[in-house]
Amino acid sequence: MAVKKFKPTTPARRQMSVASFEEITRTKPEKSLVKPLNKHSGRNHSGKITVRHRGGGNKRKYRVIDFKRTEKANIEGKVFSVEYDPNRTGYIMLVVYKDGNKRYHLAPEGINVGDKIITTEKAKIKTGNRMLIKNIPVGYEIYNVELHEGKGGQMARSAGSSLKLVSLEGKHAQIQMPSGEIRLVSKNCYASIGQVSNIDHNNIKIGKAGRMRHKGRRPQVRGKAMNAVDHPHGGGEGGSPIGLKHPKTPWGLPALGFKTRKRHYTDKMIIKDRRRK
Repeated sequence: MAVKKFKPTTPARRQMSVASFEEITRTKPEKSLVKPLNKHSGRNHSGKITVRHRGGGNKRKYRVIDFKRTEKANIEGKVFSVEYDPNRTGYIMLVVYKDGNKRYHLAPEGINVGDKIITTEKAKIKTGNRMLIKNIPVGYEIYNVELHEGKGGQMARSAGSSLKLVSLEGKHAQIQMPSGEIRLVSKNCYASIGQVSNIDHNNIKIGKAGRMRHKGRRPQVRGKAMNAVDHPHGGGEGGSPIGLKHPKTPWGLPALGFKTRKRHYTDKMIIKDRRRK
C-alpha cells in the first residue's frame, strides 16, 4: 500500500493525503453479507450522550465479518476479492468456500485474489490460514487472536496491527502486544497468520475539518473557552490559564495519568506491563 498526496491547490490539499487503495479489487459489497447500520450520535439505549462529539457523517452499511471462522473449519476457501470497509481501518476479503458459502474475513497484508486459505486445528504456516495457537511456531506474527476460547478474534484487528507469539509453555501461550505488554492466552484459542492489511493507515493526514465531519466526528471545544458552569477550566477574563494543578475532565476527574482500569482480576494473565515496570 502507498499514501497518495496532492498538488497544493488549496491550503487543505497541501496537508491532505489519502490511501492509494491499490489492493482493492471490488467496489461494491456482497449483498448477502450487508446489513443496515443506524446512527446513534453517541447515545445509549436511554438517549443519553455517552460519547461526545459524534453525529452526522456519511451513510454506511455494515459488513458482517466472521471473526471466528470455525463454522467453516476444515473447508478450503478461495479469496474472491479484497474490499474496503467503512466501519474499520483494515481491509476485508470475500472468501468463497468449496461448499459455495461466502464469508467476509479480515484481510492480511500480502493476500491476493485467488489465494487459498483454511481454518483447522493444525494447518500450513501461510498468510491467512487460521489455527490453534499451540500449533503455531514461536516468533510468528498473528492477528485476529481469540482472548477466550470460542469467542472469536478480539485482539489485533485494526489496520497494520499484529501480535507476536513469544512462548509456548504449560497451558498458556505468551503473546506480545503492540504496546509491549506480554500476556497469557490459552493455547486452545485460534489465531490467524500474518498482519492486518492497510499498514500505512497511520501515515494518512486528514488535512481538513470537513473530512472529519464525513467520518461522523463533530467539533471539540476547549474547556478553557467555556464558561465556569460548563467546565472546570472555564471562566475568567480573556485567555486565562486553567488555574488548576492538574487538567480536569468536564466532570472534574483528572484528565492525565488517572487510572481507570477496573478489571483487576485479569492482572494474573499479564506477564509484563506495557509500561515495562
